Amino acid sequence: MKQDIVIEAKNIGVKYDSRLKREDIRTLSYDLLTGDKSNKDFWALKDISFNGYKGEVLGIIGSNGAGKSTLCKTIAEILKPDKGTIKVDGKVSALLSMGAGFNRQLSGKDNIYLNGMMMGMARSEVKEFYQEILEFSGLGDFIHQPIKNYSSGMRARLGFSIAAMLNPETLVLDEALNTGDLEFAKRASKKIKDLVSRAKMVIIVSHNIKFIKKNCTRAIWIDSGVIAAEGHPEEVAKKYRESVPKRKKKKKVVELKETQSAVKENKVVVAKNLSIKFKIGKKDFWSLKDVSFKVREGDILGVIGHNGAGKTTLCRTISGIYRPDEGSLYTEGATTALLSIGAGFNRHLTGMDNIILSGMMMGISKEEIFQLRDEIIEFANLEKHINKPVKHYSSGMRSRLGFSIAAAVQPELFIIDEALSAGDMEFRAKASERIQEMITDAKAVIVVTHNMKFVEKICTRAIWINKGNLMFDGSPKEAVERYTAHVNQGKKS
Repeated sequence: MKQDIVIEAKNIGVKYDSRLKREDIRTLSYDLLTGDKSNKDFWALKDISFNGYKGEVLGIIGSNGAGKSTLCKTIAEILKPDKGTIKVDGKVSALLSMGAGFNRQLSGKDNIYLNGMMMGMARSEVKEFYQEILEFSGLGDFIHQPIKNYSSGMRARLGFSIAAMLNPETLVLDEALNTGDLEFAKRASKKIKDLVSRAKMVIIVSHNIKFIKKNCTRAIWIDSGVIAAEGHPEEVAKKYRESVPKRKKKKKVVELKETQSAVKENKVVVAKNLSIKFKIGKKDFWSLKDVSFKVREGDILGVIGHNGAGKTTLCRTISGIYRPDEGSLYTEGATTALLSIGAGFNRHLTGMDNIILSGMMMGISKEEIFQLRDEIIEFANLEKHINKPVKHYSSGMRSRLGFSIAAAVQPELFIIDEALSAGDMEFRAKASERIQEMITDAKAVIVVTHNMKFVEKICTRAIWINKGNLMFDGSPKEAVERYTAHVNQGKKS
């Protein structure tokens, strides 16, 4: 039986001319003064050929910087191929990265209307879907808050809910579900199956291989801009997994062991009845309510809970961005916070310039930053991309760079808020090992994540937050068990 072709890509190639497109005026001036006219074309995609068929859920996997985001942008007609051709039958709705395209100053509600109309819908049509979008996102009254107050998980929820509810013909999800919690991931899986029955096809880019195997009918593995494998998700995922250790040429990928950290009595964070509120209209919304806990020297504290539970608010409070409305918070030592993916990067500057800028914002001297930059670039594995504007980076590449900068400056208290969710398998393993090493120099590390295996293996302790309340504080294994049981119970009811 002949299948209807929705996407037909023939030998497509996409290149970035980093020399001409770079907004970094200093580097451009340097090239002109030194006469550097070397060929700086970088081919993000090379001779990519494949077909996408009606009724298909196509998964795209690969390491950060492999070309996955570039392919998505090409399918969505944001980028045009420099070589080859691509034909798409019907309208494409693309959710590129976590909440890309949202206006941070506008509320979630306003962004629903804005994104709907950008997808070609009349305001009256968006209004018909509004309540359904709100209910699916599970954001409740928070929908009236500015997007800048959302966690990356909340932005992911809203972005997926908008794209999925507006009846797209072809839906492209580029790393858009990586920060979703357990409960939302399950509902998103169910929604994707429903979409396929109505849409022509769905394309999913993700580092969550389990999600790809469970929800996709076919998979493509992209490596260094070319198709390395194509076929059944199980087979493609197996080939990709087998390739990961071979990528490390200088060091062997370490099989992580449980953290062995000597937790001391010295307290570096003490929260007493900590409460934070936001004004929603005339009402007070308590993002955190009477939260009390302690972080001791040597702790790697995991913070878990559903999107919108208050985890990001907690991180922003510990890092000094928010002040408690009630209760008290004590912290000891210099705090470095990696809040969300690439937060604080200037997207028009190169990765190199963002290393310097970020380091100086952390209080590091320019001389120290120059001493650390080679180590940062090597750890992030961005040698080929470091002189490109960050706006050309995938969310995974921004994640790698952000973590590498923050980890290199050896903070006393390191806070990581969902910032490793977009990293590929190799980098997540490397970052996990680095966190374990850091605890010998840092006083404590606090990690917000939806990766329960990470919490059980890497963290020395975990807290579970639900709707702004502290539900559990203790062993990582028990925290995960209680949270997972809560999610499963909610699914049954």
